[in-house]
Amino acid sequence: VQLQASGGGSVQVGGSLRLSCAASGGTFSGYQVAWFRLAPGKEREFVATIRASGGNTYYTDSVKGRFTISRDRRKDTIYLQMDSLRPEDTAVYYCAAGRPILSSQRNEDAYPYWGQGTKVTVSS
Repeated sequence: VQLQASGGGSVQVGGSLRLSCAASGGTFSGYQVAWFRLAPGKEREFVATIRASGGNTYYTDSVKGRFTISRDRRKDTIYLQMDSLRPEDTAVYYCAAGRPILSSQRNEDAYPYWGQGTKVTVSS
């Protein structure tokens, strides 16, 4: 499956963006999808993930209550709604798909399929 991430941009502190991750050449059906981000000078980190069933979601602590990951099965697209954005959210955001076990779902190595990344810049 190929992934296409979009929706990044530049916003001010407190603003919102919605990232999209669309599947092509395949389907997200049966795959768990996650968002990771890579900030300047830092390692790529886990942001959020949604289980293949779509029922369970998980977030890194720094985005809990601000970001929401969701799945639209009809459009075969995963969304990351980002609200109350902060400067430290500035990064390139990547979506990834795989079938990780629960204990590995925050590990980027558990996801073999990756999108190209979309840049988010939050300015004060």
